[in-house]
Amino acid sequence: MIESIAIKNVATFDNTGIIINNLKKVNFIYGANGSGKTTISNLLASPEDFKDKACAVSWKNNIPLKVVSYNKQFREQHFNKGKIPGVFTLGSATKEQLDKIEALKGELSTIKESGLQKTATVENQTKEKTNLENQFTEDCWVNIKKKNEQLFNEAFRGYINSKKSFSDKIIQEYQHKSRPLKTREELSAKATIIFGETPQRMDEILSIEYARLIEIENNKIWQKKIIGKQDIEIAKLIQRLNINDWVNQGRQLIEGDLDVCPFCQKKTIDTAFRSQLENYFDETFVFDSKLIKDLYDEYVTLLSNLSNTLQNIESKEAENKNSKLNLQLFSPYLKTLNQQIIANREFLNTKLKEPSRSIELVSVQEQLEQIQSLIDNANIEIRKHNAVVDNFALEKEGLIKDVWRFFTEDYKTTIETYRKNTDGLQKGIDALQKQTEELRKKYKEKDADLKDANKNVTSVQPSVDAINTLLASYGFENFKIVPSKAEANHYQIEREDGTIAEKTLSEGEVTFITFLYYLQLAQGGFSQDSVSEERVLVVDDPISSLDSTVLFVVSSLLKEIIKSIKHTHGNIKQIIILTHNVYFHKEISFVDRTDNNRDDVCFWILRKNGNTSNIQCYEKKNPIRGSYELLWDELKQQDKLSGITTQNIMRRILETYFKTMGRFTDDSIINSFDDKYEKEICRSLLCWVNDGSHCISDDLHVEFPDAINSKFADVFKSVFQNMGHIEHYNMMMGIEAESEKEAAL
Repeated sequence: MIESIAIKNVATFDNTGIIINNLKKVNFIYGANGSGKTTISNLLASPEDFKDKACAVSWKNNIPLKVVSYNKQFREQHFNKGKIPGVFTLGSATKEQLDKIEALKGELSTIKESGLQKTATVENQTKEKTNLENQFTEDCWVNIKKKNEQLFNEAFRGYINSKKSFSDKIIQEYQHKSRPLKTREELSAKATIIFGETPQRMDEILSIEYARLIEIENNKIWQKKIIGKQDIEIAKLIQRLNINDWVNQGRQLIEGDLDVCPFCQKKTIDTAFRSQLENYFDETFVFDSKLIKDLYDEYVTLLSNLSNTLQNIESKEAENKNSKLNLQLFSPYLKTLNQQIIANREFLNTKLKEPSRSIELVSVQEQLEQIQSLIDNANIEIRKHNAVVDNFALEKEGLIKDVWRFFTEDYKTTIETYRKNTDGLQKGIDALQKQTEELRKKYKEKDADLKDANKNVTSVQPSVDAINTLLASYGFENFKIVPSKAEANHYQIEREDGTIAEKTLSEGEVTFITFLYYLQLAQGGFSQDSVSEERVLVVDDPISSLDSTVLFVVSSLLKEIIKSIKHTHGNIKQIIILTHNVYFHKEISFVDRTDNNRDDVCFWILRKNGNTSNIQCYEKKNPIRGSYELLWDELKQQDKLSGITTQNIMRRILETYFKTMGRFTDDSIINSFDDKYEKEICRSLLCWVNDGSHCISDDLHVEFPDAINSKFADVFKSVFQNMGHIEHYNMMMGIEAESEKEAAL
């Protein structure tokens, strides 16, 4: 059964929308054309078409039933192709067959009811179990976490962002009691030390490599005097004047074949001189010179890299408050090393410019060994520190386990009570779910038996006969429903002469026969398997284009269905009737006088204010008492109506009461006013019913947009006052007369 309907952001329903809740077995929704009735029926018939809208249909126990909806779409769907799908209903079955079907239906109903009860019990027990879990979670959070977080928060880390994860950890630790139980005093004393600032592992300082530097420093080339060949004639002069390096540099300035001396700028350079220079600076000289240059480049690069490495070590360790490096010694050693490096670079530059000189480099070996010794000592301390850190982690891990062990034991009684209760509920839930599954299997078996039983006694002919009988009973004798000759299990509408009648039927005839067909479908199905399905009927304005006689017929047929629903007979479990016709609403909603106050009936009025629909529930009180009374009821709801709608209602009341029933003329009503302006307002109310125009009311709206509605209401009341019928106005508006008030006092 449908429990509630929510509609918004579609058709005349705005983003606030409406909610139709507290639906009963029988439901009547009255609303004018365009107020949103068809939107409601379309939603119930095809909710999948509204999946992108903010609409929803809620079912009892979340079990949706089949919805059989009658509206404009139903007629278009089934009566626009010249043939009508056949409806299977129970045919000429024996009493034994019908009794068997009814017995199977009863068993299915009993199984379903039992299943629903067990499902409800499961939901209740699940809710109870959830409540216990939530309470336990809150208790653990308040009594353990909150009360002890100042000292033991480090032990709770990882479970302090979720109450549920914290309580789950309590249960988990309670199930593992392998560690010995410590006292709170022991845990507190240890936590003060272990849960302080956590030491971190340190990276060792990289050792330096300087063997190649020492090797280059010890090379004999630095002491060797690099000079030219001795047995050349020019060698004696060069060596005597000790200008070996000077000549070597000048030799490099001699350009090509020029004979000009780069020193005296005279033409003294001849072939013989060139030959002597080349022979003096032989291959040995060139090799040694290149060796000096290569060793120089390598040595300078190694020194630069080593110096940068040591500078980085010094900077990094200076920023490390926990550094193990003795910077008080390291920094002076590094400073001395840098001075040695500067001195050696000067020596090397001299040797590079004057190969004939012998140099002695300052050895950096001792200084580097001292620096490396400091690094080695620091790394020893770092390894000791890391060993402490590793052991600290183990100590901390053990303390955390001891803390959890203590609190699970301290909270033992509460934990055991919680587990006992929740385990008991879970066992009950599991047992009920197993029973429900067994009932579900049994239901499927019985349902299959029912479908087999239906197949033996169902056919489309009974529905044909029923429709034709009703047509003949109410005077529709010039056509009838016959089985289609072109397609099995289909109908067609045929004239007396055998011609197809679908295209020649009046709108009223089509409406009536469509509704008769719908009633057969409501109690049957398009297939034999669907005949016994439980269902909900939605009927949207079934009496359009029908005369009063047929309106009475439709009402009578629906009343029989309503009675069966109220007494829980058959497979129709709920009905929702929507209409704009006051007379049909009054007729269909009155079943018998003893039923008017039943709790299984509910009434609504659907209204549209401007372009927005809203709904009002009247519960089991029928708000529709007649078209004239309805106009007054609508007038009482002025706050929910637009100004134009309110004025039109006033016009209709005045026409009905004074002109139709009272036989008063327009002039007699208008002349009851002395005020010219009020006469014009009264004329605007009356002339609308004569020629369909709004007369001066349009001007009034333009001139007095805020006050015009109130003024119309005053004039409307004054009509009754001036015509001597104020008692009728007070009665219809529910206003107690002053004399009655005084008598009551």
